[in-house]
Amino acid sequence: MPRGDGRLSHELDPQRPGPQDACGVFGVWAPGEEVANLTYFGLYALQHRGQEAAGIAVSDGSSVVVYKDLGLVAQVFDEPTLASLRGHLAIGHTRYSTTGGSTWENAQPTIRSTTAGTTIALAHNGNLVNSADLAREISERGLEADSSTSDTSLVTTLLASRPDLSVEAAALELLPTLRGAFSFVFMDETTLYAARDPYGVRPLVLGRLERGWVVASETAALDIVGASVVREVEPGELIAIDEDGLRSARFAAPEPKGCLFEYVYIARPDATIAGRNVYASRVQIGRQLAKEHPVEADLVIPVPESGTPGAIGYAEESGIPYGAGLMKNPYVGRTFIQPSQTLRQLGIRLKLNPLRQNVRGKRIVVVDDSIVRGNTQRAIVRMLREAGALEVHVRISSPPVRWPCFYGIDFATRAELLANGLDNDGIRRSIGADTLGYVSLAGLIAATEQPKTRLCRACFDGEYPIDLPAGNLIGKHVLEGVERRVSGQSSAAAEQDAGAGADLPDFDDQSLVASPSGADATSRR
Repeated sequence: MPRGDGRLSHELDPQRPGPQDACGVFGVWAPGEEVANLTYFGLYALQHRGQEAAGIAVSDGSSVVVYKDLGLVAQVFDEPTLASLRGHLAIGHTRYSTTGGSTWENAQPTIRSTTAGTTIALAHNGNLVNSADLAREISERGLEADSSTSDTSLVTTLLASRPDLSVEAAALELLPTLRGAFSFVFMDETTLYAARDPYGVRPLVLGRLERGWVVASETAALDIVGASVVREVEPGELIAIDEDGLRSARFAAPEPKGCLFEYVYIARPDATIAGRNVYASRVQIGRQLAKEHPVEADLVIPVPESGTPGAIGYAEESGIPYGAGLMKNPYVGRTFIQPSQTLRQLGIRLKLNPLRQNVRGKRIVVVDDSIVRGNTQRAIVRMLREAGALEVHVRISSPPVRWPCFYGIDFATRAELLANGLDNDGIRRSIGADTLGYVSLAGLIAATEQPKTRLCRACFDGEYPIDLPAGNLIGKHVLEGVERRVSGQSSAAAEQDAGAGADLPDFDDQSLVASPSGADATSRR
């Protein structure tokens, strides 16, 4: 799958992708502005977070309209469509599926109407781990479910199930019952809402326009629409924005566990997370790599584009010249025509080609962000050797990925992770490198300038901060399985689709304390 910022290093074979990104969310409340256009530009800045589907919901104060479809932002929307989406507040979403398959029904924002006549639209970045419980609650309460199979749809249905409460009050009741990672933007006819899970796993930031407010997954989306950064939406916080201004409520005590992989790969380099510029973090990771894994070499090259900051840092620290060794074809991206097996075997050559004159006769250090299955690095090492490199030394800007993510990133299954079952030398032999060095977990954490205790490191160390359900009630297609069980069909087939939940550490249940507060939201830190 393509990356909106050109980082294509993990998508060499569409049948066997690497880590797929969390989604991107955007919301704006700005009377007098063309909010659909602002949302379009915001989603464009967040395209790297998901390329399966995109959607925008808009309200003019009396009705909410949603337009969504499968495809990239620029494929889904055109000028006539955007011109038809009139209103003063909007939310948008660009999707990579982590719960529920890649279908139109699962595209976001989701939308539901209450019996009181209120319409709710919602967009979600993250992944809930108690989706099966939520689906069961909907079934037991006799609530009408739609045809989608995403955790986002479950939340929207439950939000709309309390017509006796305001949307804000219903959210304050529902949010503490959700388990997992979530950064929500949602809306009714008059109000924009944003909420972030108590652990703050996925990012969410608040920005100010001259005549309104913006919330988005990353600061780059604020920049593109001319909004100034106010602050991050805090873990366990619900924000509401309407004609009366902005207000904040606490629905849970914060226990920050921001995703460490955001710094490695997901976030744009120009984003700022927890006060730390992502590009600066990645350069520092490269410097740390050079300290931990020095080597005598002639040239440091990145795997474009994701390896570039790390390669720059490695070159700066080591004194080895930095240069280009692999050129990327910028026009190879998403295609609905599946290549033949013969073309798939060409794989990397469709996207990367060596600069032979730069690498011939040289000892090369090649820097990439991560190794998942190892297919990418194996192909690159072979390509560089064929181009005449004397030695190929691989350096990776993250520790070995040994555990799956259940909080909004779709890695390979644990059985497919190359580092699960192989030691460092075994991985080196598998990819064909002369030497292989991963940055240490301590070195990676230091580069974020965040305390270890405030970061989720589960994909690297297996320490999951949020309770995972027992058995097989977890995974991308869990809700398809739950639906079959609820309807009385074969539980064996359902559990096969439910994904891997076994062989994971157990954690005591961590309670969430509801403590809504009306303190000044713009000054809260």
